[in-house]
Amino acid sequence: MDLGLTGKKALVMASSKGLGRSVAFELALEGVEVMINGRNEADLLKTAEEISEVSEGKVHYAVGDVASGSDRIKILSEVKSKMEAIDILITNSGGPSLGKFESHDETDWENAYRLLLESAVGMIKGVLPSMKDKKWGRIITITSQAVKQPVEDLILSNSIRMSLVGLVKTLSNELGAYNITVNNVMPGYTQTERLKNLIAENPNFMKVTGEIPLGRIGKPEEFAAAVTFLASERASYITGVSLPIDGGWIKGI
Repeated sequence: MDLGLTGKKALVMASSKGLGRSVAFELALEGVEVMINGRNEADLLKTAEEISEVSEGKVHYAVGDVASGSDRIKILSEVKSKMEAIDILITNSGGPSLGKFESHDETDWENAYRLLLESAVGMIKGVLPSMKDKKWGRIITITSQAVKQPVEDLILSNSIRMSLVGLVKTLSNELGAYNITVNNVMPGYTQTERLKNLIAENPNFMKVTGEIPLGRIGKPEEFAAAVTFLASERASYITGVSLPIDGGWIKGI
């Protein structure tokens, strides 16, 4: 299936590792020119080189923390310098700290807000004018299965990521007239460093495989394939949805 992505330009946030990295790889394999982002330049350079080895698409990188307003300005400046404008924005970030409600202070909540919501809002604002001018765009937020079914000891993530779902649905209504689709993807338990760290911090996470109908942890490339489809021309009539990529873990209808 031709996804119609050859020649498109994408910015994938927090993509030196984990799910963001897998999405950047998959987009590049489809002929997309990709800008990756992360806080560690050595990790970004390594990822950029690995993507270049297996794809024909151009790869750039921008060092910066998505939770920092000044860093977001620098990232957007890099986009303008190297790519002029982008067609596809994938918002993503690391996850906030573990813990129950009473273990977090106001600073924890403020940091989680900046990391999970403010980062996405800031990047969307930065890329939206050019998408509206071209009357074509794809905005995809990466949240978590926790927005539909809260996960134990992840109250910061469970709470603040919900705001992104409201943002996506509202933006999809506002931007449909510009041929811009806005969707949310909800990764389940997937083979990433983040999951390994969660298991190390909380052994209860080791039991999750038995709760997944497909009976296994997801692969990053499986997640990336779904995101890439949503970014494609083939998904031009899909907007305002929150798609679980969780092996059936979410129990609600």
